[in-house]
Amino acid sequence: MPLEIERKFLLRSDAWRSEVGRSRRMAQGYLVDTGGRTSIRVRVAGDDARLNIKAAVVGAARAEFDYPVPLMDAQEMLDTLSVGRVEKTRHFIERDGLTWEIDEFHLENDGLVVAEVELATVDQTIITPDWLGQEVTELSRYYNHQLALRPFSQWSPRERG
Repeated sequence: MPLEIERKFLLRSDAWRSEVGRSRRMAQGYLVDTGGRTSIRVRVAGDDARLNIKAAVVGAARAEFDYPVPLMDAQEMLDTLSVGRVEKTRHFIERDGLTWEIDEFHLENDGLVVAEVELATVDQTIITPDWLGQEVTELSRYYNHQLALRPFSQWSPRERG
């Protein structure tokens, strides 16, 4: 079974911006509400469209299946079937043999920036850049599916940290 191993972090500063190699705007919609066994997402990023199914668990490792879909189908799913939507710009940073993905959220999640890194194993050692802040891998409110249904703009000051 395909497995995604990923850790999530908040950012301490904007120093990461000088390391960005490329960026990509994306919109993703969730086709099921939270509370089930899966998270089902359709994503459009430029001309690329994908359907993604993940185990609905919180933590660094979870089952993941990802498939290309026709762009027009994906756009229609986003517009007519999604129960929640997230728009963001993903910035890519190559550092110490890893690809860091910095998600800068827009619209109702504006102001939230989260760094993610995919790993080969759960216990893989990483060199944490100085611009990384608190790890939020175990906090479900930072997962895109949650952000689509309860955006950052609705969080209390306490939840924002």
